[in-house]
Amino acid sequence: MPDAVVLLSGGLDSYTAAALARAEGYRLFALTVRYGQRHAQELVAARAVAAALGVERHIEFDADLSLFGGSSLTSDRPVPKDRALDGGDIPSTYVPARNTVFLSLALAWAESLGIRDIFIGVNALDYSGYPDCRPEFIAAFEQLAILATADGVAGAKVRVHAPLQHLSKADIIQQGCALGLDYGLTHSCYDPTSGGRPCGRCDSCVLRAAGFAQQGLTDPLLSR
Repeated sequence: MPDAVVLLSGGLDSYTAAALARAEGYRLFALTVRYGQRHAQELVAARAVAAALGVERHIEFDADLSLFGGSSLTSDRPVPKDRALDGGDIPSTYVPARNTVFLSLALAWAESLGIRDIFIGVNALDYSGYPDCRPEFIAAFEQLAILATADGVAGAKVRVHAPLQHLSKADIIQQGCALGLDYGLTHSCYDPTSGGRPCGRCDSCVLRAAGFAQQGLTDPLLSR
C-alpha cells in the first residue's frame, strides 16, 4: 500500500481530497497546520475527520502566521461578508503564501518518511480568487519539490495531487457523498459565532451552501 501525506484543514475540500486518496489505496499521514487562524474550530474538525478517515498518523503543526499579519483570518480585521464572488479581486481572507508554507511542511514530512505523494484540497473553480489555489501554482510547486529535495536530486519524482482543482463545489460534494463522507464533521466558516455556528455570509459559507443546494442537499451543519 503506497503512502501519502495529506494536508487536512478540517474543511469540506481537504476531507474530500483525503478521502479520494484513501479510495485510491493510499495509507494516509495527515498534517494540520495551526497557523493562528481565527476559525480555530477547524482544528477540532480536522481531528474528527482524521479519525473518520483512519489515518496512520495525524500531526498538528504550529506555524503562527498571525505574527506576520496581512489577513483577516489571522487578525481582528473584519471578515468580508456578502461579497460578490465574481469580481476578480483577492479578498482580505487571503493569507500570504499560506499554501506555499503548508506544502513546504508537507514536503519536509514526506521526504523524512520516504513518501513521494502529497495531496492538497485546493480548488480553482469555486474559490475566492486566492493565487495559491491555481493549477499553475500546484505545477510550479511540484517542480520545486523535485529541485529542492535530496530525493528529487536523486531522481525520485515528488507528486503533488490536487484532485479537486477542476471541480465545482457541487461536484466535490457529489464525490464526497458517493464515498459516504459525513460532512457534518467538517468546518468551513471563516467567522463562526462564539458557539461555533457558521456565519452563513462569508465566502466559504456562501460557496459551501451553493454547492449543497446545487446537489439538492441540506448542509448537515445547518440541520443541527
